[in-house]
Amino acid sequence: MQINSKVVVVTGAANGLGRELTLNLLNKGAIVAAIDINKEKLLETEKLAGSLKNNLSIHVLDITQKEEVEKLGEKLASTYGRVEGVINNAGIIQPFLSVADLDFEKINKVMRVNFFGTLYFTKTFLPQLLKNKEGFITNVSSMGGVFPFPGQTIYGASKAAIKLLTEGLYSELMGTSVRATVVILGAMATEIAKNSQVEISEEMKKMQGSVKALSPRRAAELIVGGIEREKRLITVGGDAKLLTTLYKFFPGISVKFIAKYFGSKILGK
Repeated sequence: MQINSKVVVVTGAANGLGRELTLNLLNKGAIVAAIDINKEKLLETEKLAGSLKNNLSIHVLDITQKEEVEKLGEKLASTYGRVEGVINNAGIIQPFLSVADLDFEKINKVMRVNFFGTLYFTKTFLPQLLKNKEGFITNVSSMGGVFPFPGQTIYGASKAAIKLLTEGLYSELMGTSVRATVVILGAMATEIAKNSQVEISEEMKKMQGSVKALSPRRAAELIVGGIEREKRLITVGGDAKLLTTLYKFFPGISVKFIAKYFGSKILGK
């Protein structure tokens, strides 16, 4: 699939992976509609686009508001006449708490942003995508949606829902011009905790420092490359590949090991 000249929507484009996806796409000749709730950071993304910013439009939007997403769909259809790609990247993590200690306000927020935000964009833009000769929907899940991590169970559930949603779309869209791709993302050096308004303990900071996290730029290269090759599944990061493989073949042992290791450091158990 050629990215050049395609109109692509990217959510969570204000920083981190979303920003790098936006810049990568622009460099490949795409026209990008960058979506985020943070206007200041979106303007930074626009500035970083440099001479390519003529192919970039920025849109300040809360992706949990279905009506606003639908209005955006109408606006982009009017502006560009088409939308050929959607990358649902925006997401947040939960506080590092067990389900028993996590209140429903935070649970609902994680599900609204991660799952329903993805669903709203998918439902809004799918009719436009199907009108084109070729198009794609790429949804960013996580190794947390495949492998259970203590203290991130609701986050994992939201990402598992995204994974199955995308796999179902892939099946339903076979024989059409639209390709659905799910991304299983490993550890990455981003500000997701800060953006999620989640405090990180000193113990967690030490753990993060010991993990070789992938850069957002490299992750974006791998994701866009996978889209170009029309891959159904893109696993990004050595940790994601290792843990998903271990869980597939040794689920019981893997869960016990991670529960013991992470449980003691995150939940104090």
